[in-house]
Amino acid sequence: MFVDRAKIFIKSGKGGNGCVSFRREPFVPEGGPDGGDGGKGGDVVFQADENMRTLMDFRYKRKYEAENGQDGMKKKRYGKNGETLTIKVPVGTMVIDVETGHVMGDLVEHGQSFVAAKGGKGGKGNTKYTTSTRQAPNFAEAGGEAKEREVILEMKLIADVGLVGFPNVGKSSLLSVSTSAKPKIANYHFTTIDPNLGVVRIYDKSFVMADIAGIIEGAHEGAGLGHKFLKHIERTKVLIHVVDVSGCEGRDPIEDFDKINNELEQYSPRLMKKPQIVVANKIDLIDEEDPQYIEFKEYVEAKGYKVFPMSAPINIGVKEVLAEAANILDKLLLEPIEEEDEYEMFDFEADEHDPDYRTVYADFDGRDYILSGKQLEKIFNSTNFTDSGSMRYLYKYIEKSGALDQLREMGIEDGDTIRVKDFEFEYIDEDYYF
Repeated sequence: MFVDRAKIFIKSGKGGNGCVSFRREPFVPEGGPDGGDGGKGGDVVFQADENMRTLMDFRYKRKYEAENGQDGMKKKRYGKNGETLTIKVPVGTMVIDVETGHVMGDLVEHGQSFVAAKGGKGGKGNTKYTTSTRQAPNFAEAGGEAKEREVILEMKLIADVGLVGFPNVGKSSLLSVSTSAKPKIANYHFTTIDPNLGVVRIYDKSFVMADIAGIIEGAHEGAGLGHKFLKHIERTKVLIHVVDVSGCEGRDPIEDFDKINNELEQYSPRLMKKPQIVVANKIDLIDEEDPQYIEFKEYVEAKGYKVFPMSAPINIGVKEVLAEAANILDKLLLEPIEEEDEYEMFDFEADEHDPDYRTVYADFDGRDYILSGKQLEKIFNSTNFTDSGSMRYLYKYIEKSGALDQLREMGIEDGDTIRVKDFEFEYIDEDYYF
């Protein structure tokens, strides 16, 4: 089964906690602190792999977690870093953050990768908190928290040439006679329900061609799974627009040509900037002097497109169409079309360096005053509540952050309760202690 979209949960590794330890050896009194740092948590990395063809694997496994960092140890031994979790995806996969809707990465080359969730930093051991006035710190830093997020994996085929047109106009037939691909071919609409790829070899050149499932009117709004089909055309360099000129289904070729181009433009205007080869297929069912065919050819050529008469099943005109596609691709190597990204990219710098990381927020729930903040919670998790030095370190951070000034402005009085997470303090203004 061809699966081109999946939603998964990823979580990086938590950083290991710093160690609280003191040197204990015979005949070495007051050896001092010797707690080591914790190890860094493992990252979550996405990497493009050309050996993968669909996102099928992500239908069955939806949760991916990297390894946590090891806690620090005594004798100043550092904890081991967590292993990086590498998630391999097909080439052409976009990774989208569900919360923001922004694209985190667009993996278009084999081996290309990026870090989607960084592991938490390892916490410092009590050795790192020694100062001239604090000779034996009885506390250490907690490891950094893991990052977790939901992401959408969306795969867009990477092909040089894309076949577009209404259902049952002969796109699959063209692919089958041009390549070794074996698409399903039958005389009914939507025989192709998933894209097919094949390698075309002509003269001394080769290129990848994709057979996109038939487009119908309203596809740009999602009709007939239009978005699922149209997105695979976005990465192609050249479009081969196949039109049934025989009228065997009672359709008007000119009307079909305009409708398909309208759907392409409505979905993404840049699709109309791509070179387009117009193929008048099923020419064997009519005469090239047929008034309807002549009218169609004149109409299309007036718009600046070349028209190639073709009958794929009996291999009439196929070579000329493929040669034209190969020539256009050669020209694009010299003068590539510059295409701007239409999606908004995820801001990794803001994600990594949160400007509000050290901000402490004060709130009142009608009973207690509540303090919260990312850095505050990290220091809180590191606090040894049985050690006065560790408590003093927490209090100084709250005071320097301006949180006490916020509380005073909110009207806090002696004896009121301050809550940080699940821990409660009593506020005493005179002693500046709580």
